[in-house]
Amino acid sequence: VQLVESGGGLVQPGGSLRLSCAASGRTFSSYAMGWFRQAPGKEREFVAAITWTFGNTVYQDSVKGRFTISRDNVKKTGYLQMNSLKPEDTAVYYCVVGSDTSTIRAGLGSWGQGTQVTVSS
Repeated sequence: VQLVESGGGLVQPGGSLRLSCAASGRTFSSYAMGWFRQAPGKEREFVAAITWTFGNTVYQDSVKGRFTISRDNVKKTGYLQMNSLKPEDTAVYYCVVGSDTSTIRAGLGSWGQGTQVTVSS
């Protein structure tokens, strides 16, 4: 599976961005997809994950109520809608595809190249 993220950029605090993750290669309808992020000088951290079949989701506590993960099985694309962005959300965001959400939370699976999100006034 090859993954390409897009949608990052510069946004003011309180603003919104939607990240996309387009997958190509073998069919991944039975997989889960998730997002990680890595801020400068910090370890990579789990953000959210979703199962492709039933759309079950899991979120890191700090993004609950602000971020929404979704997917479009037909387009083979996953999304991360980010609202009420804060400066501490600034990071490179990575898309990951794995066999289930637990696998993704462990950081196992296929990774994209990342997209930069900067929240600053």
